[in-house]
Amino acid sequence: MALSSALVLAASLAACGVGDDDVAEVSANPTDDAPTTTAPGEPGVVDEGDAPTEDERLRAMAENAVDPPGELTEGLLGSDLLVYSTDPLDDETISAIGDLPGVVAAEPMGLAQIPVEDQVLFVAAVDPASYRRFTPAESAQLLDVWTRVAGGEVAVQADLGERLQDDEGYLRLGNEATSPQLHVGALAPQIPRVQAVVNERWGASLGIEGTNAVLIATGATAPQEVRPALQEIAGDGASVQLLGPDLDVTVQQTAVLTGGSVASAVGTFNYRVLDGGRLAPDQAWVDANIRTAQVPILGSVTCHRVMLPQLEAALREVVDRGLADKIVPGQYAGCYYPRFIAGSTQPSLHSYGIAFDINVPGNQRGTVGDLDRSVVQIFKKWGFAWGGDWSYTDPMHFELARLVEAR
Repeated sequence: MALSSALVLAASLAACGVGDDDVAEVSANPTDDAPTTTAPGEPGVVDEGDAPTEDERLRAMAENAVDPPGELTEGLLGSDLLVYSTDPLDDETISAIGDLPGVVAAEPMGLAQIPVEDQVLFVAAVDPASYRRFTPAESAQLLDVWTRVAGGEVAVQADLGERLQDDEGYLRLGNEATSPQLHVGALAPQIPRVQAVVNERWGASLGIEGTNAVLIATGATAPQEVRPALQEIAGDGASVQLLGPDLDVTVQQTAVLTGGSVASAVGTFNYRVLDGGRLAPDQAWVDANIRTAQVPILGSVTCHRVMLPQLEAALREVVDRGLADKIVPGQYAGCYYPRFIAGSTQPSLHSYGIAFDINVPGNQRGTVGDLDRSVVQIFKKWGFAWGGDWSYTDPMHFELARLVEAR
């Protein structure tokens, strides 16, 4: 059947578990410059903690469940326009959008980018009963998809879900060891610009704050005719995008990163798409967050300000332990480089200045790489996740996964 090929239901929850490789590693013999943690909740510092256990994951799924949607009784809608803001939209704005001539239906939702490996997934927090009407027919008409989303599972675009979920069928939303792991309930087609969908209760748990997006159907009215009035209502800080098979590069885009303490520290920004998949973030965000500094071994680097102290501390320990020759400065491929991941419209974590690549020639994607594992452990100790641990490896790549205090 066509539906069977378009939708793949995930495996049973009964055999779920967490492997040891999912737990961030910390040196058992810290040096005098070892990272320190303080009580949870102190700004800029978090406990590393452990990856969620099977019982914790199942409990979280139950705690974040909402009422099931029931059978679809209304007709399907087009997903024509998306209003997306860095800040929550108030009730008056949402009401004005829905009342605008040419708008047939308006679906409020939360929308954020959550880091998963060297990319960010656009994750929508939705009401499964009403949102499903905007999705492709293969998804909208299959009740099991939305029952699972309501029950605390995640529906994911098929190609990404197959690649990113672990052997037990879980997807960690966030790159920290303690980031929530949601069971993949369905691999199903999504609307443009959205790769994964959770219910609104899960959205709040993931840090998707309030309603910052509205999905719009215009029916027989051309979306282009409605967009100027939508932009006026939403304001200059919001992105109003035409949804289609290709990214609408003519308008401002929005980046709202969530998924843990690192995401909170990075901040949100708007950006424009340049030629070749390059991005141009708001200059105000760049001025407030991107810094150039001198660090051991690599010399001058340009990264997000929250990452630089940890990067410097890690490289200083590499030098102190006599491992400086294991990193080749001429094979450093940069940190802050605002761009899409090749072949996609998903921003890389390099766009936020919280990822860097080293020893590139010998550490290509899909290989075990030749990077010295003692160096890898030092970076992990200082709060970095390593791409060599991923299912599709990227051993040149490190990204900031937790905040620690460098002293």
